[in-house]
Amino acid sequence: MFTEIASACAPGDAARPNEDLAIAGPSWAVVIDGATAPAGVDSGCAHDVAWLVARLGGALAARLSADAPTPAPAPLRALLADAIAITAEAHGGGCDLGNPDSPSATVALVRVAGGRLDYLVLGDSPVLLGLAGGGVRVVADDRLERLPGGRPYSLELVRRLRNAPGGFWVAAARPEAAAEAVHGSVDLRELRAAGLCTDGVTRLVDWYGWTWDDLAAELETRGPRAAVEAVRALETARGPMRGKLHDDATAMWARLPRA
Repeated sequence: MFTEIASACAPGDAARPNEDLAIAGPSWAVVIDGATAPAGVDSGCAHDVAWLVARLGGALAARLSADAPTPAPAPLRALLADAIAITAEAHGGGCDLGNPDSPSATVALVRVAGGRLDYLVLGDSPVLLGLAGGGVRVVADDRLERLPGGRPYSLELVRRLRNAPGGFWVAAARPEAAAEAVHGSVDLRELRAAGLCTDGVTRLVDWYGWTWDDLAAELETRGPRAAVEAVRALETARGPMRGKLHDDATAMWARLPRA
């Protein structure tokens, strides 16, 4: 069980729905980041990204909560695959779920079970493992940063390589994407906490010169709200490296018992 879980979630634009989500239970925590559809792109879907994020988060929370009391809970990839399938079914028959531009999201997930911390990352929302002896280990899925040709990517390239071999994987309508997630487990005795962030917060590292240790220290000492405020201040003062000025930004820090 976690001893304390703190989170902060702020929209990038008050005029648009927040497409991030942070949810947690006593022994698990999840951060989801919906992929904002480019202007003018037909998703083939009657639902927006915020709907997908809410449905996926609800399905994950239900499965994680139901599994928590069991001595041998299901693997996280299996739980995510089930949640994606449940969400796809909730679309109904009016949505073209074969459209590669259908709503999608990244997922970062941790769970305490059997003396270990299990983790899963699908897409560019990392997990930060705070090590018992100090420092941090970062679990990341960087496949979006390694597409052919380098940035800036064309819309057609991203469309072709989303949820495709040799490309990158996200949670959309294909349950098999869960099998592509970065996953593993760590003995709880090696850890003091776990952090989860969307890329709206990891801009601090990716764009503004922070280290992962800096980000973990901010989450641990001043809390997730301070990390979100820090990225907003830097975005305003220095501008974005690419894309929109502000992105939806979510961070969570979950403390573990100390021996």
